[in-house]
Amino acid sequence: MADHEAEAGSEPEERRLTTREAAERLGVKPETVYAYVSRGQLTSRRAPGGRGSTFDPAEVDALARRSRREAAPGGDGPPVGSGITLIEEDRHYYRGVDSTALAEHHSYEEVAEWLWTGRMRPGVRFTAHPETLAAARRAAGALPAHTGLMDRLRVAAIAAAAADPLRFDLAESTVVATARDLIATLTDTLPVRGAQEPPDAPVARRLWTRLTDRPPGTGWLRVLDSALVLLIDHDLAVSTVAARVAASAQAHPYAVVSAGLGALDGPLHGGASGFAHRMLLDAMERGGAAVVASHLRADRRVPGLGHRLYPREDPRASALLRLLEEVPEAAPALQAAREVVETMARHVPLYANVDLALAVVSVSAGMPQEAGETVFAVSRTAGWIAHALEEYGERPLRMRPTGRYHGPRPPQPLPLPLP
Repeated sequence: MADHEAEAGSEPEERRLTTREAAERLGVKPETVYAYVSRGQLTSRRAPGGRGSTFDPAEVDALARRSRREAAPGGDGPPVGSGITLIEEDRHYYRGVDSTALAEHHSYEEVAEWLWTGRMRPGVRFTAHPETLAAARRAAGALPAHTGLMDRLRVAAIAAAAADPLRFDLAESTVVATARDLIATLTDTLPVRGAQEPPDAPVARRLWTRLTDRPPGTGWLRVLDSALVLLIDHDLAVSTVAARVAASAQAHPYAVVSAGLGALDGPLHGGASGFAHRMLLDAMERGGAAVVASHLRADRRVPGLGHRLYPREDPRASALLRLLEEVPEAAPALQAAREVVETMARHVPLYANVDLALAVVSVSAGMPQEAGETVFAVSRTAGWIAHALEEYGERPLRMRPTGRYHGPRPPQPLPLPLP
């Protein structure tokens, strides 16, 4: 009995949370904390003297992260279930398989095909239908010369839809065929900067020639292909929610992807890698410590650091940064990125996220600032289609939330005309 009491009291009580502290971390009422205990979602321990319960802070924080993820879509309805991506304990899984392992052993096309169909097809390639590609190229070719890569992708998706008479067929086999064609069309519509690759080359090789005029080399292609795999999906990110809303209304796959591309356009989502690119160029010129100091002095967040779903380093960033260590040309940008991370770590436990890893790729390979977002968009197209396939099998329009009106109560008088 004495041994048991010594074991139970081995953890200092101040390291545990009271019921009220646990409720504050979870953003709920104290009685809800006890409901979590009764459902087995939390474990409680009686406080010394039998007065109240105490809780493990790590367990409370883990429940809080799960609750935030489940509440991400918003609205009044239940959480949106999906069997595609799981983010748990600083790991990132596709259908229960570690995404970093998939990136190590399979190509982007293979993983995309597996997510859509459940079958792994070694060596699968995506090629564009000639009529679809011609329509997309004509539309993109009519844009002003200064048009950026992302605007070209958006126009290409719309033009490809107009050229496809089968776009309204939502049968799984047709949607998958459309997805292969669309990813190839988006890639091949971008203007070539390097040597022309054959139309049946891997997506990573074809995309490389659209982002830089430098020869790729084996190491660089492995990095880019891994980035494409790791970025396919990330649970219910805002662009994925937009894509699923479109699919919920039975929109065709091109419209689903267009919805995702529209939501990707903001600086807090797709554009984040561009800010990291610019910051990294500055860090290579002035030093990481000086750049961090400049951002903090201006009360600006340092790009490329931290992710709300990962308490420690983003596993996608970890995988890419390890691969980049094997590419000699990436060494200067890698060193600058590490200096930024180490400088911030003196005060705040922020770690590299995938935007910083993409910035190391784009800066080292002589790519434009928009390159990271472009890689993100091409890659995520596969994820949006995977979510669309799920949503087509659900009750239509289930993504329609109920609004909470907070305007003036009726009846109100008619507005007066301006004098």
